Amino acid sequence: MTDTFVPASTPARRLLAGLAITLALFSFGLPASADGGVTFSDIAAGGGAGITYHRTPSDRYSGRQAMIDLGPIPFADFRNEAANHPLKPAGAPGVALLDYDRDGDLDIYATNGPGTPNSLFSNQLVETGSVSFIDVGLASGAGATDQDSSGVCFGDIDNDGDEDLFVVGSGDPYRLIENQGDGTFVDISAGSGATGDGRWAVACSMADFNGDGLLDIVVANTYESWYNRLPVVTPGVYPGLQHNELFIAQGGNTFAEVGAAAGLHNVSNLPDAAFTWAIGSADIDLDGDVDILSADNQGAPPATKADERGYPRFFENDGSGNFTDTTFAHGLDQEGGWMGVAFADFNCDGYMDFFNTNLGNYLGGTRAPSSFFLGSAAGTFTRLGLAELGGNPFGWGTSPIDYDNDGDFDLVYHGGVDNVRSVVAENPGVLYRNDGACTAGFTYDNTAILRNHNNRMVNGVAVGDINNDGFDDVVSVSNFDVVPVNFFPWVPFLGPPRHPLFDQTARFEIAWFPLIPGHFVYVDPIFNQGTLAVELNSADNGNQSVSFTTVGGKDLVTGGQVNRDGIGAVIRFTPDGAASAMLPVVGGSSYASQDSLSANFGVGQAAGGVVEVLWPGGARNRLDDVVSGERLVLPEIPCSYDGGWKNFGQYDSCVMQALNGYLQAGVIDASMRNRLRDSAWRAYHETH
Repeated sequence: MTDTFVPASTPARRLLAGLAITLALFSFGLPASADGGVTFSDIAAGGGAGITYHRTPSDRYSGRQAMIDLGPIPFADFRNEAANHPLKPAGAPGVALLDYDRDGDLDIYATNGPGTPNSLFSNQLVETGSVSFIDVGLASGAGATDQDSSGVCFGDIDNDGDEDLFVVGSGDPYRLIENQGDGTFVDISAGSGATGDGRWAVACSMADFNGDGLLDIVVANTYESWYNRLPVVTPGVYPGLQHNELFIAQGGNTFAEVGAAAGLHNVSNLPDAAFTWAIGSADIDLDGDVDILSADNQGAPPATKADERGYPRFFENDGSGNFTDTTFAHGLDQEGGWMGVAFADFNCDGYMDFFNTNLGNYLGGTRAPSSFFLGSAAGTFTRLGLAELGGNPFGWGTSPIDYDNDGDFDLVYHGGVDNVRSVVAENPGVLYRNDGACTAGFTYDNTAILRNHNNRMVNGVAVGDINNDGFDDVVSVSNFDVVPVNFFPWVPFLGPPRHPLFDQTARFEIAWFPLIPGHFVYVDPIFNQGTLAVELNSADNGNQSVSFTTVGGKDLVTGGQVNRDGIGAVIRFTPDGAASAMLPVVGGSSYASQDSLSANFGVGQAAGGVVEVLWPGGARNRLDDVVSGERLVLPEIPCSYDGGWKNFGQYDSCVMQALNGYLQAGVIDASMRNRLRDSAWRAYHETH
């Protein structure tokens, strides 16, 4: 079976290919100036490491062929035909990093198209001593073969100690897939109340929104049918946009959809729904409950402020699972084609920040750079965009990552898109390096990612430590890959430079070209099935890290309130003599994807530091004297050291009851119990 699903060469393509080669002479190689001191190598290239993934196109691909069959298309008709061209005919794949079999290494779940099972690549690191994978997606019961799968998120929905999967689809029912704890899964969608009603979903995120200790699920929806792309080319209000959904756990692995009652349908400045490309849930305002950030798409540029619908939209939780759209109050009424979302405290000032991918400055001009949004004491956000970052390319998936382990969070993002007339192939894999002083002074590291990803139309991105070496790695999945044939550089004829480095690699692949007067002719680009990249960090710059995995105490210890994964917790780590970095535990973000739930913090050359956790519900725990290189489990102690205790004895009794419960359950050993106890005592006395 070939992985090519577009016809082979024609004379028209060969003509354009020659022109593209000529124009490419205007571009130059990248300068060698490593910033982070580490590099990423793709072990999955060419089917390496057992990665056999190829993305099967969606059924919508037939609509693409129907437009091709109309050619040549008169100029006057082309805009209408393009508007009725299917959106993402090759699909919208996501990827998740989870330890599904609890053997101590991260596995990879990647979604696929109809008729092809989703892949669950079982990491063989523990079994063999090196990273390689076996695809057990179908055999394990996690394949969802008949779904046109898009986004995936995971979490322990039944608090039994293993990770369950939730997979959304493009116009298909959602799949709730329960982990049986023995390496197999069972599809429990039927009767779960979480299958949806046939909306066109792209992403999901799990969190306990109402504080009952059970994970709920929010789903990002778009519009009535991806068999056209009318909302993408239509400014302002579009009648077919679909509301996002909120599935609240009822117990027994059942859910009730309460999006309207919970306030998600009350979208500020719009009469109805928005167009949401990505969604993430985190305690953005650090008040002990989990909020929702939706990355909404504008479509065509707005004519007026009233036409704007594409914002990074903040739905603020009141603590009981009821939400208010406070986008304007937080200064987030920033129009754009927002797509992916990543949370961290990028400038180490103690407030949550986030990054949103956007159209970029090649496709979207000066109005649409992907941007950082920095939080503040006032609750408002400051946007870092074109001026600070110098311009950037198109993006979908994105994740925070301290890739060089220097103590502040950097960022990775990927992207590429079929724009009908051409394919935007300008993103080589963007790695923004923080300045090492944690001031959100970002520069593009153009040498760390050894593979140029321009020809991969990457959608989903996730990060995690796949080989357990203390450095996070990057996994990305594309919906299709371009074979460079009609491959043109952007800069020579498309206006002023965007960025001195991106200008040298930005390309687009022509699909329709005016070879006949007054008509566009299809010039047969070659599109191959999408691929999975697994890029391991070289981990060789001498810096160290610490890693934390949270465990909630619901149904595990007396007084435990937090879901078993600790999703929704916010972890702050302070290396000796350095600023405090902060990262939330997020059950789905990026674009249609989910990072590892283990939080990796770089420490540079520090000997160690102090970690503090803000748990859902507001309890605060602290662990002192963390040693560089440690990989620790942090259990929820439902006794906040800064709480209003009558006396130390009352606090100590609460702490010891919880810690002894975790010891008995095998979550921690006696040594860790004593360390947590000593730090709890110290934190209490320093506070009181």
